[in-house]
Amino acid sequence: MTTLREPLREDNASAPPPPRPQRKFRPELQGLRALAAGLVVVYHVWLDRISGGVDVFFFVSGFLITGQLFRASLRGRIEFRPFWGRMFKRLFPAALTVIVVSMGAALLWLPEHRWVQTAKEVVASALYYENWQLAADSADYFAQHSSASIMQHFWSLSVQGQFYLVWPLLIALLMLVVRRLGWSMRKTLFAAMAVLFAVSLAYSVWLTAVDQPFAYFNSLTRVWEFALGGLLALTIDRIALPRWLAILCGWLGVVGLASCGLVLQVGTMFPGYVALWPMVSALLVLLAGATGSRIGADRFLSSRPLTYLGNISYSLYLWHWPVLLFYLVVRGRSEIGLVGGAGVIALSVGLAVLTYHLVENPVRNSKIGVTTRWGAYRFAVIVLVPVIVGAVVWQNVTNQRAQFEFRADDPKHPGAGVVATGAPVYDPEVPVIPPYAALPYEWIGWKPGECVERMEQGVEVRTCTVKPLKGAEPTRHVVVVGDSHSMQLMGALRPISERLDWQLTVLGRPGCPLTATEVLPNNQVCVDWNRVVLPKILDLRPDAVVTMATRDVRVGLREWTPEGYVRQWQRLDEAGIPVVAIRDNPRFDFEPSECVQLKGLTSEECGHPRDEMYHAVPPYERAPGVPPNTVFVDLSDYYCTSTACPPVIGNVLVYMDDNHVSDTYMNTLSPFLQEKMLAALGWEDHSAPR
Repeated sequence: MTTLREPLREDNASAPPPPRPQRKFRPELQGLRALAAGLVVVYHVWLDRISGGVDVFFFVSGFLITGQLFRASLRGRIEFRPFWGRMFKRLFPAALTVIVVSMGAALLWLPEHRWVQTAKEVVASALYYENWQLAADSADYFAQHSSASIMQHFWSLSVQGQFYLVWPLLIALLMLVVRRLGWSMRKTLFAAMAVLFAVSLAYSVWLTAVDQPFAYFNSLTRVWEFALGGLLALTIDRIALPRWLAILCGWLGVVGLASCGLVLQVGTMFPGYVALWPMVSALLVLLAGATGSRIGADRFLSSRPLTYLGNISYSLYLWHWPVLLFYLVVRGRSEIGLVGGAGVIALSVGLAVLTYHLVENPVRNSKIGVTTRWGAYRFAVIVLVPVIVGAVVWQNVTNQRAQFEFRADDPKHPGAGVVATGAPVYDPEVPVIPPYAALPYEWIGWKPGECVERMEQGVEVRTCTVKPLKGAEPTRHVVVVGDSHSMQLMGALRPISERLDWQLTVLGRPGCPLTATEVLPNNQVCVDWNRVVLPKILDLRPDAVVTMATRDVRVGLREWTPEGYVRQWQRLDEAGIPVVAIRDNPRFDFEPSECVQLKGLTSEECGHPRDEMYHAVPPYERAPGVPPNTVFVDLSDYYCTSTACPPVIGNVLVYMDDNHVSDTYMNTLSPFLQEKMLAALGWEDHSAPR
């Protein structure tokens, strides 16, 4: 299958230029791959940082594939079927081996509430769109804050897979243009690479500033890294550096690449213009080439150990991430020490060696796709379909395990109601609810038509409205405003609104509390959101506003009432609007519900002593300037006993993650929140006649 069979000239001259000597194999390139892979592994394992090594993989792929396709275009023949067939044989065996082993390990060791997300990402990884799955999740507050996925590292392989699909089509299209117009193939391809580089880099810089998590996984923000490799591939044979300069460039590239992750916060700054650091470092290494000097960086990069490490770098990259995460899960840790890290790296290298020699090489060197035209494609289908089917079945079975029924009057699952009775917080004879598999869904649900998103003054504002049942006239209009901790109160407020015929208006934005000052550094999005939301509340003229009174209830007694909270309460006081400020729930440095799955419901490690989390006197009682319109509701006695803040209360899991209360538990809290709110506001309880 070809696009063009007639040879093309490199330029418009009547005769082609004299051939230039080329080294078809560049041993320093394998060393560069080894260095990039080694940095990725070391930074992930011991430094908990991103190194920039993945960007080097993109650059090297652009360099190699562009050069290969350019030379094919000069011969007038780009063969798509063999090209993609070789890609299947090279990528699928090791990748699918790691995916299958990881799925089995997940069934053994991964907490059940992470199964659905893992199964979903298995499909995304196997089909090479994991980067877009993670990009979509980056817009999901709870996906961002969930535990790292064992498939997460497949995002970069997905970007590369998409590149391998699109790049040949792009160059084939340019071949047709060159043939029709009589242009130079080299110059035309160089111009196309330059345009892609400039446009993609500009888009990357802009999107990184606007939405960095989305930009990080976006394929379009990475095109310039492949294009830069392509530009070098088209020019490297025409560049000759003095020996001393080549030696200098080589070492500058090595040092620059090794230090990038230490100097820059790659995880929060890439892939904008700062990603030029590892790109230029890799470019300098390849530009230096073979210096022939004993002190050249190429001598180091071409050494047998680094060349071999470069050979197994693909498998090493595949294995290191799931090995690291499973180690942390099995050991019940959030950090890895020096010895543990060495063990993780050693095991990853061992698995990479086995995969390279027993899986990668045998398939790559086999006659698959050689003896029959479509053999590589049949091979791809045969190995891919069972993995996808297995993941889909796993996801469906897990969803079935997540199904459960809950009644507010269930005596076996009183939840917060157990606090008033003094009964034990956990009965070992009763299974807890929600089921562990249901935890990802334990967030407030909205009915169709309840929520509307609009751009107001350049700010995205989401407004959700809950009206009384059966069209009854609202007895009260209550606005709930703030971050996810304000929004989660809807699990308790919705039942109240149904009992008392309240209308609820929810103005929420994850990560953005109602505050007049920045709670988090450089969070301009929340500042702008507050600027728009407060006048909106004043226009609504509600009977009361519900928001948070404190934040950061953590070990070390870090709970506080920000000054910005008080200033917003003062502005509402000036408008004559009452404020109900709710004391925050505890936040943990681990997921209590995951902890009880791994260590048991009675493990003391899955909670914290109350006196290490909550101040004896709430911080708002000492906060200066609290206006008279503000009343406070303290729910700490429903999150903690007199001595501890446990993961289970009344046979109900309290938390859906490390800091958000499960919707089921919040529902059991509803009558107690109602009682406290009515008492604080001096409102009458009209629920009895209903």
